[in-house]
Amino acid sequence: MKRKTIIWLIIFLFFLIILAGLASFLYLEIKQPVSLPSAAYLEIKLRGQVMDRAPVDLFSQLIMNIQPVSLHDLWVNLRKAKQDDRIRCVLFRLGPLVCDWGKVNEIRELVKEFRSSGKKVYFYLDELPEADREYYLATSGDYIILHPLGWLGINGVGGYIPFFKNTLEKLGVRVEVEHVEEYKTAYNTFTEEGFTPAHKEMMFSLTQDIFKEYVSQAATSRHLSEETFLARLNHGLFQGEEAKEAGLVDKVLFPDQLDDLLKEDGRELKKVTLETYARVGEKMTGLYRGKRVAVVYAQGAIIAGESISSFMGGETVGRWLRQAREDNRIKAVILRVDSPGGSAVGSDYIWREVILTRKQKPVVVSMSDVAGSGGYWISMGASKIVAHPQTLTGSIGVLAAKFDLSELYKNIGVTAERLVSSEHADIYTTFRPLSAEEKARLKEEIRWTYDQFLLRAAEGRGQTKEAIDQVGRGRVWTGNQAKKVGLVDELGGLTRALEMAKQLAGIPQDEPVKIEVWPKKVSLISLLLGRREEVTSLTPRPTFSGSLEVLKRLERENVWAIMPFWQSLR
Repeated sequence: MKRKTIIWLIIFLFFLIILAGLASFLYLEIKQPVSLPSAAYLEIKLRGQVMDRAPVDLFSQLIMNIQPVSLHDLWVNLRKAKQDDRIRCVLFRLGPLVCDWGKVNEIRELVKEFRSSGKKVYFYLDELPEADREYYLATSGDYIILHPLGWLGINGVGGYIPFFKNTLEKLGVRVEVEHVEEYKTAYNTFTEEGFTPAHKEMMFSLTQDIFKEYVSQAATSRHLSEETFLARLNHGLFQGEEAKEAGLVDKVLFPDQLDDLLKEDGRELKKVTLETYARVGEKMTGLYRGKRVAVVYAQGAIIAGESISSFMGGETVGRWLRQAREDNRIKAVILRVDSPGGSAVGSDYIWREVILTRKQKPVVVSMSDVAGSGGYWISMGASKIVAHPQTLTGSIGVLAAKFDLSELYKNIGVTAERLVSSEHADIYTTFRPLSAEEKARLKEEIRWTYDQFLLRAAEGRGQTKEAIDQVGRGRVWTGNQAKKVGLVDELGGLTRALEMAKQLAGIPQDEPVKIEVWPKKVSLISLLLGRREEVTSLTPRPTFSGSLEVLKRLERENVWAIMPFWQSLR
């Protein structure tokens, strides 16, 4: 009896916590007026995974009252704070970031845009022993402050690319891949023992270009020569005062000493968190009114059909574009792309909606960390394409693959009897390899798809099919390189994409516009009333486990437009 009482008490307390969180969240959802002090600083805690558009996490919102930070949140609130006289400066509490160089560059540009108002930005670092991306971001501010015992590790860009062919063979697993062309190395990690010449050439080129951008921008921001900054990278690790003496940080302070640093004319500034400031009405600044511009977020590996879990569905994103196209109040569309590609059919579905939308209003693509293969497919029909210098893009190429587990089954004693109604009914079975005839047929199919890729890209970019083939063949480019070879138009982020969208739509640059965002965030009240929430896809990390996740989901797709997987380069 006593045990049952304890169980019921635990259940009661659990539901009590849920109800308390729900009441708190509903209170916030009613958009209670936010009263800010007349002189304040905006504190932004930035660490962990960074996404373009964060999904709704009901547990975090209800129980812990936490809203995930996304690039969209930062874009909206920093632009808002730039014009808000009550916000005198911004303090970033910066920790390890889980994203690539494109998103870091986006935030860096947002910081520089905020600073153009004359307001200062401070970065506080506790301890970052491997911090090249984070440090690159911090150099965009006015001051970098390090904890007295904080480690700062900056040592350049690089890493290891793993290859699992031998491991898989020992297990009795073989990955069969047909690809077009030599740079289409998406599954070399499963089929090779090391780099092919084309794979190595491409990876070296990408790494060097990202590294040069990092050194150039960081050295300039810290008022160091590139040679001096390279010497700091070769030293690698710095701690406390050592980092200050090397010119890498401006001050070494404990967190409680920050208030004195942030004083304005001897007057202490009050802290306002990003979570609180996000509830301040956007109309206050006049940023979001008048004509409308849609921002459609397309993030994650691409599949045909509707979005599910961590995958972007062609029909889902296509529907958002169609809704934006049919809304006469919307004068232009920004398609924000963060995708390594995926299903060719799913990609083509979105491409078609981009083409139809472009016939009625401008479509500007803004590329994030990655817009490769299928990610480029959905972009190439836009009016203009904007990418970051470090965005991984291009990879115009196609592949098809399957697992042959016949040796694994033999090793563990699994047997099977073949039962088919036609000669190739079991072409995608894991119980046998592809025949020579099937390999030839598969190669023919993906060559035709590649040809369609080239034709669409040539039309979208105003080039010949032959010219696109020269920069295609599955090769990945950085945004810097892609601009030089004509695959993107300009370098920049969301703000530059918005400027171009307004220009193409005939909207004066100084005229405020209202931003309409897809996917729509459905309020908790609407969810409780049964309204369906649109899925916001996550972007799988380009790692071994991420590769397996994408391969597993795409195993039923015949032809893929997906870019190479590799370990993230720090």
